Amino acid sequence: MDFIQTIKQRAKSDKKTIVLPESLELRTLKATEKILKEDIANIILIGKENEILEKAEGLDISGVKIIDPENYAQMNDFIDTLVELRKNKGMTREKAEELLKNPLYFAVMMVKKGIADGMVAGAVNSTADVLRPSLQILKTAPNTKLVSAFFVMVVPDCEYGANGTFIFSDAGLVPNPNSEELAAIAVSSAKSFEHLVATEPIVGMLSFSTKGSACHPDVDKVIEATKIAKELAPDLKIDGELQLDAAIVPSVGASKAPGSEIAGKANVLIFPDLDAGNIGYKLTQRLAKAEAYGPITQGIAKPVNDLSRGCSDDDIVGVVAITCVQAQINEN
Repeated sequence: MDFIQTIKQRAKSDKKTIVLPESLELRTLKATEKILKEDIANIILIGKENEILEKAEGLDISGVKIIDPENYAQMNDFIDTLVELRKNKGMTREKAEELLKNPLYFAVMMVKKGIADGMVAGAVNSTADVLRPSLQILKTAPNTKLVSAFFVMVVPDCEYGANGTFIFSDAGLVPNPNSEELAAIAVSSAKSFEHLVATEPIVGMLSFSTKGSACHPDVDKVIEATKIAKELAPDLKIDGELQLDAAIVPSVGASKAPGSEIAGKANVLIFPDLDAGNIGYKLTQRLAKAEAYGPITQGIAKPVNDLSRGCSDDDIVGVVAITCVQAQINEN
Protein backbone atom coordinates (compact mmCIF):
# COMPACT_ATOMS: atom_id res chain seq x y z
CA MET A 1 0.00 0.00 0.00
CA ASP A 2 1.42 3.42 -0.94
CA PHE A 3 1.93 6.35 1.43
CA ILE A 4 -1.37 8.17 0.91
CA GLN A 5 -3.48 4.98 0.99
CA THR A 6 -1.84 4.09 4.31
CA ILE A 7 -2.56 7.60 5.64
CA LYS A 8 -6.20 7.32 4.52
CA GLN A 9 -6.55 3.99 6.31
CA ARG A 10 -5.09 5.51 9.48
CA ALA A 11 -7.49 8.47 9.15
CA LYS A 12 -10.49 6.12 8.81
CA SER A 13 -9.45 4.12 11.88
CA ASP A 14 -10.23 7.05 14.24
CA LYS A 15 -12.28 9.53 12.23
CA LYS A 16 -11.69 13.23 12.86
CA THR A 17 -13.57 16.41 11.95
CA ILE A 18 -11.82 18.82 9.59
CA VAL A 19 -13.09 22.32 8.79
CA LEU A 20 -12.67 23.65 5.24
CA PRO A 21 -13.31 27.41 5.14
CA GLU A 22 -12.87 27.83 1.35
CA SER A 23 -16.34 26.45 0.75
CA LEU A 24 -17.14 28.24 -2.52
CA GLU A 25 -14.02 26.88 -4.24
CA LEU A 26 -14.94 24.03 -6.60
CA ARG A 27 -11.78 22.04 -5.76
CA THR A 28 -12.77 22.13 -2.08
CA LEU A 29 -16.26 20.88 -2.89
CA LYS A 30 -14.97 18.10 -5.16
CA ALA A 31 -12.54 17.07 -2.40
CA THR A 32 -15.39 17.12 0.13
CA GLU A 33 -17.39 14.72 -2.04
CA LYS A 34 -14.43 12.31 -2.23
CA ILE A 35 -13.61 12.56 1.50
CA LEU A 36 -17.20 11.77 2.48
CA LYS A 37 -17.48 8.95 -0.07
CA GLU A 38 -14.22 7.36 1.17
CA ASP A 39 -15.26 8.00 4.81
CA ILE A 40 -11.90 9.61 5.62
CA ALA A 41 -13.19 12.45 7.84
CA ASN A 42 -16.21 14.42 8.93
CA ILE A 43 -16.23 17.76 7.07
CA ILE A 44 -17.47 21.19 8.15
CA LEU A 45 -17.86 23.87 5.47
CA ILE A 46 -18.07 27.55 6.44
CA GLY A 47 -20.56 29.83 4.71
CA LYS A 48 -24.16 30.26 3.60
CA GLU A 49 -25.83 26.93 2.92
CA ASN A 50 -27.75 28.07 -0.18
CA GLU A 51 -24.59 29.50 -1.80
CA ILE A 52 -22.54 26.38 -1.03
CA LEU A 53 -25.19 23.97 -2.30
CA GLU A 54 -25.64 26.02 -5.45
CA LYS A 55 -21.89 25.95 -6.11
CA ALA A 56 -21.84 22.19 -5.38
CA GLU A 57 -24.61 21.39 -7.85
CA GLY A 58 -24.00 17.96 -9.36
CA LEU A 59 -21.78 16.89 -6.46
CA ASP A 60 -22.93 14.63 -3.63
CA ILE A 61 -21.91 16.39 -0.41
CA SER A 62 -24.80 15.04 1.66
CA GLY A 63 -23.46 14.37 5.15
CA VAL A 64 -21.42 17.57 5.23
CA LYS A 65 -22.05 20.05 8.05
CA ILE A 66 -22.43 23.66 6.92
CA ILE A 67 -22.02 26.47 9.46
CA ASP A 68 -22.81 30.12 8.74
CA PRO A 69 -20.86 32.44 11.09
CA GLU A 70 -23.65 35.05 10.82
CA ASN A 71 -26.17 32.67 12.43
CA TYR A 72 -23.90 30.79 14.82
CA ALA A 73 -25.17 30.31 18.37
CA GLN A 74 -21.67 30.24 19.92
CA MET A 75 -20.41 33.40 18.22
CA ASN A 76 -20.40 35.43 21.46
CA ASP A 77 -18.21 32.78 23.07
CA PHE A 78 -15.85 32.91 20.07
CA ILE A 79 -15.66 36.72 20.37
CA ASP A 80 -14.95 36.53 24.13
CA THR A 81 -12.18 33.99 23.54
CA LEU A 82 -10.51 36.06 20.82
CA VAL A 83 -10.62 39.18 23.00
CA GLU A 84 -9.03 37.26 25.88
CA LEU A 85 -6.32 35.74 23.67
CA ARG A 86 -5.38 39.06 22.05
CA LYS A 87 -6.14 41.60 24.80
CA ASN A 88 -2.44 42.43 25.16
CA LYS A 89 -2.45 43.36 21.47
CA GLY A 90 -5.37 45.77 21.94
CA MET A 91 -8.15 43.44 20.77
CA THR A 92 -11.65 44.81 21.32
CA ARG A 93 -15.02 43.11 20.94
CA GLU A 94 -15.68 45.13 17.80
CA LYS A 95 -12.38 44.05 16.21
CA ALA A 96 -12.91 40.43 17.27
CA GLU A 97 -16.41 40.39 15.82
CA GLU A 98 -15.11 41.75 12.52
CA LEU A 99 -12.21 39.27 12.37
CA LEU A 100 -14.50 36.30 13.04
CA LYS A 101 -16.54 37.19 9.96
CA ASN A 102 -13.45 36.01 8.08
CA PRO A 103 -13.95 32.25 7.43
CA LEU A 104 -10.27 31.55 8.19
CA TYR A 105 -10.45 33.10 11.67
CA PHE A 106 -13.81 31.47 12.32
CA ALA A 107 -12.51 28.04 11.24
CA VAL A 108 -9.38 28.28 13.40
CA MET A 109 -11.55 29.24 16.39
CA MET A 110 -13.57 26.07 15.77
CA VAL A 111 -10.31 24.11 16.09
CA LYS A 112 -9.38 26.05 19.23
CA LYS A 113 -12.74 25.15 20.79
CA GLY A 114 -12.47 21.47 19.83
CA ILE A 115 -15.49 21.63 17.50
CA ALA A 116 -13.11 20.61 14.70
CA ASP A 117 -9.87 18.65 15.03
CA GLY A 118 -8.02 20.51 12.29
CA MET A 119 -8.30 22.98 9.42
CA VAL A 120 -7.14 22.87 5.81
CA ALA A 121 -7.10 25.96 3.56
CA GLY A 122 -4.91 27.72 1.01
CA ALA A 123 -6.43 26.79 -2.34
CA VAL A 124 -7.44 30.44 -2.73
CA ASN A 125 -5.74 32.11 0.26
CA SER A 126 -2.05 32.91 0.73
CA THR A 127 0.10 31.07 3.27
CA ALA A 128 0.30 34.24 5.37
CA ASP A 129 -3.49 34.55 5.48
CA VAL A 130 -3.92 30.88 6.44
CA LEU A 131 -1.28 30.86 9.17
CA ARG A 132 -1.89 34.30 10.73
CA PRO A 133 -5.11 33.30 12.57
CA SER A 134 -3.54 29.94 13.47
CA LEU A 135 -0.60 31.57 15.23
CA GLN A 136 -2.79 34.21 16.89
CA ILE A 137 -5.44 31.78 18.18
CA LEU A 138 -3.79 28.34 18.48
CA LYS A 139 -0.19 29.52 18.99
CA THR A 140 2.84 27.21 18.85
CA ALA A 141 2.95 23.70 20.27
CA PRO A 142 4.67 23.13 23.65
CA ASN A 143 8.49 23.04 23.45
CA THR A 144 8.40 24.42 19.90
CA LYS A 145 10.29 27.57 18.96
CA LEU A 146 9.48 27.66 15.27
CA VAL A 147 6.58 26.86 12.96
CA SER A 148 7.80 25.41 9.67
CA ALA A 149 6.38 23.55 6.69
CA PHE A 150 7.30 20.46 4.73
CA PHE A 151 6.15 18.39 1.77
CA VAL A 152 5.83 14.63 1.78
CA MET A 153 7.21 13.63 -1.62
CA VAL A 154 6.36 10.20 -3.03
CA VAL A 155 8.54 9.48 -6.06
CA PRO A 156 7.42 6.59 -8.33
CA ASP A 157 9.89 3.80 -9.20
CA CYS A 158 12.52 5.26 -6.87
CA GLU A 159 14.97 3.16 -4.85
CA TYR A 160 16.10 6.11 -2.72
CA GLY A 161 14.70 7.38 0.58
CA ALA A 162 12.03 5.22 2.19
CA ASN A 163 10.99 3.37 -0.99
CA GLY A 164 10.79 6.72 -2.78
CA THR A 165 9.12 8.59 0.10
CA PHE A 166 10.83 11.69 1.50
CA ILE A 167 10.15 14.78 3.53
CA PHE A 168 11.43 18.01 1.94
CA SER A 169 11.73 20.78 4.53
CA ASP A 170 11.36 23.74 4.85
CA ALA A 171 9.74 24.00 1.44
CA GLY A 172 6.82 26.22 2.31
CA LEU A 173 7.29 28.78 5.06
CA VAL A 174 10.62 29.98 6.51
CA PRO A 175 12.51 32.00 3.84
CA ASN A 176 16.06 32.14 5.18
CA PRO A 177 16.50 30.22 8.43
CA ASN A 178 19.59 30.83 10.54
CA SER A 179 21.54 27.91 12.03
CA GLU A 180 19.32 27.61 15.12
CA GLU A 181 16.14 27.72 13.01
CA LEU A 182 17.52 25.21 10.51
CA ALA A 183 18.34 22.84 13.38
CA ALA A 184 14.81 23.22 14.78
CA ILE A 185 13.35 22.52 11.33
CA ALA A 186 15.49 19.37 11.08
CA VAL A 187 14.40 17.99 14.46
CA SER A 188 10.70 18.77 13.84
CA SER A 189 10.84 17.26 10.35
CA ALA A 190 12.37 14.05 11.66
CA LYS A 191 9.51 13.68 14.15
CA SER A 192 6.97 14.40 11.41
CA PHE A 193 8.54 11.75 9.16
CA GLU A 194 8.48 9.17 11.95
CA HIS A 195 4.83 9.94 12.75
CA LEU A 196 3.54 10.02 9.16
CA VAL A 197 5.73 7.51 7.32
CA ALA A 198 6.24 5.18 10.31
CA THR A 199 9.89 4.67 9.33
CA GLU A 200 13.09 5.76 11.08
CA PRO A 201 14.07 9.26 9.93
CA ILE A 202 17.54 9.68 8.41
CA VAL A 203 18.25 13.38 8.02
CA GLY A 204 20.48 14.93 5.38
CA MET A 205 21.39 18.60 5.86
CA LEU A 206 21.71 19.80 2.27
CA SER A 207 24.22 22.23 0.80
CA PHE A 208 26.18 22.85 -2.38
CA SER A 209 29.16 21.41 -0.47
CA THR A 210 29.89 17.95 0.93
CA LYS A 211 32.14 17.71 3.98
CA GLY A 212 34.25 20.75 3.24
CA SER A 213 34.36 20.53 -0.56
CA ALA A 214 33.51 24.26 -0.67
CA CYS A 215 34.01 27.19 1.72
CA HIS A 216 31.28 29.81 2.09
CA PRO A 217 29.17 31.36 4.89
CA ASP A 218 26.12 29.46 3.49
CA VAL A 219 28.02 26.20 4.03
CA ASP A 220 29.03 27.26 7.54
CA LYS A 221 25.36 27.81 8.38
CA VAL A 222 24.51 24.20 7.50
CA ILE A 223 27.51 22.82 9.41
CA GLU A 224 26.53 24.81 12.50
CA ALA A 225 22.86 23.78 12.15
CA THR A 226 23.88 20.10 12.01
CA LYS A 227 25.90 20.51 15.20
CA ILE A 228 22.99 22.21 17.01
CA ALA A 229 20.51 19.56 15.83
CA LYS A 230 22.76 16.80 17.20
CA GLU A 231 22.78 18.57 20.58
CA LEU A 232 18.97 18.97 20.52
CA ALA A 233 18.36 15.33 19.51
CA PRO A 234 21.41 13.19 20.33
CA ASP A 235 19.77 9.95 19.12
CA LEU A 236 18.74 11.38 15.74
CA LYS A 237 20.48 10.02 12.64
CA ILE A 238 21.64 13.25 11.00
CA ASP A 239 24.64 14.47 9.05
CA GLY A 240 25.74 17.44 6.97
CA GLU A 241 26.77 19.33 5.07
CA LEU A 242 25.86 17.06 2.13
CA GLN A 243 25.14 17.66 -1.52
CA LEU A 244 21.84 16.13 -2.65
CA ASP A 245 23.44 13.20 -4.46
CA ALA A 246 25.71 12.46 -1.50
CA ALA A 247 22.66 12.50 0.78
CA ILE A 248 20.48 10.01 -1.13
CA VAL A 249 22.63 7.91 -3.52
CA PRO A 250 24.60 5.21 -1.63
CA SER A 251 27.52 5.02 -4.08
CA VAL A 252 27.94 8.82 -4.17
CA GLY A 253 27.59 9.04 -0.39
CA ALA A 254 30.31 6.42 0.08
CA SER A 255 32.59 8.28 -2.33
CA LYS A 256 32.02 11.87 -1.17
CA ALA A 257 31.43 11.28 2.56
CA PRO A 258 33.24 8.07 3.54
CA GLY A 259 32.59 7.20 7.16
CA SER A 260 29.17 8.88 7.30
CA GLU A 261 26.39 6.49 8.33
CA ILE A 262 23.82 8.94 6.90
CA ALA A 263 25.27 9.71 3.45
CA GLY A 264 23.41 7.87 0.70
CA LYS A 265 20.53 6.88 3.00
CA ALA A 266 18.70 10.13 3.81
CA ASN A 267 14.90 10.21 3.68
CA VAL A 268 14.43 13.62 5.38
CA LEU A 269 16.02 16.36 3.29
CA ILE A 270 16.61 19.71 5.00
CA PHE A 271 17.13 22.51 2.49
CA PRO A 272 19.27 25.51 3.46
CA ASP A 273 16.56 28.04 2.55
CA LEU A 274 13.08 28.35 1.09
CA ASP A 275 14.40 29.10 -2.42
CA ALA A 276 16.10 25.69 -2.56
CA GLY A 277 13.25 23.84 -0.84
CA ASN A 278 10.49 25.29 -3.00
CA ILE A 279 12.43 24.80 -6.25
CA GLY A 280 13.44 21.28 -5.18
CA TYR A 281 9.94 20.06 -4.44
CA LYS A 282 8.47 21.53 -7.63
CA LEU A 283 11.28 20.05 -9.76
CA THR A 284 10.71 16.64 -8.21
CA GLN A 285 6.94 16.92 -8.59
CA ARG A 286 7.03 17.95 -12.25
CA LEU A 287 10.05 16.10 -13.66
CA ALA A 288 9.85 12.88 -11.61
CA LYS A 289 6.01 12.92 -11.61
CA ALA A 290 6.14 12.70 -7.81
CA GLU A 291 3.12 13.11 -5.57
CA ALA A 292 3.62 16.20 -3.39
CA TYR A 293 1.53 16.47 -0.21
CA GLY A 294 1.74 19.83 1.51
CA PRO A 295 2.83 22.25 2.62
CA ILE A 296 2.17 20.46 5.91
CA THR A 297 2.82 22.68 8.92
CA GLN A 298 4.63 21.54 12.05
CA GLY A 299 4.88 23.38 15.34
CA ILE A 300 1.31 24.74 15.69
CA ALA A 301 -0.57 23.60 18.81
CA LYS A 302 -3.29 21.92 16.72
CA PRO A 303 -3.22 20.78 13.08
CA VAL A 304 -3.70 23.53 10.51
CA ASN A 305 -2.44 22.92 7.01
CA ASP A 306 -1.86 25.24 4.10
CA LEU A 307 -2.43 24.15 0.50
CA SER A 308 -0.52 25.16 -2.58
CA ARG A 309 -2.77 27.45 -4.62
CA GLY A 310 -2.06 25.18 -7.60
CA CYS A 311 -3.46 22.16 -5.74
CA SER A 312 -5.96 19.69 -7.21
CA ASP A 313 -9.01 18.30 -5.42
CA ASP A 314 -7.06 15.04 -4.90
CA ASP A 315 -4.26 17.05 -3.24
CA ILE A 316 -6.84 18.47 -0.82
CA VAL A 317 -8.10 14.96 -0.02
CA GLY A 318 -4.54 13.88 0.75
CA VAL A 319 -3.80 16.87 2.98
CA VAL A 320 -7.10 16.38 4.85
CA ALA A 321 -6.13 12.74 5.51
CA ILE A 322 -2.68 13.82 6.77
CA THR A 323 -4.34 16.46 9.00
CA CYS A 324 -6.54 13.73 10.50
CA VAL A 325 -3.48 11.62 11.33
CA GLN A 326 -1.76 14.67 12.87
CA ALA A 327 -4.87 15.18 15.03
CA GLN A 328 -4.72 11.53 16.14
CA ILE A 329 -1.05 11.94 17.09
CA ASN A 330 -1.86 15.20 18.95
CA GLU A 331 -4.43 13.37 21.06
CA ASN A 332 -1.95 10.69 22.02
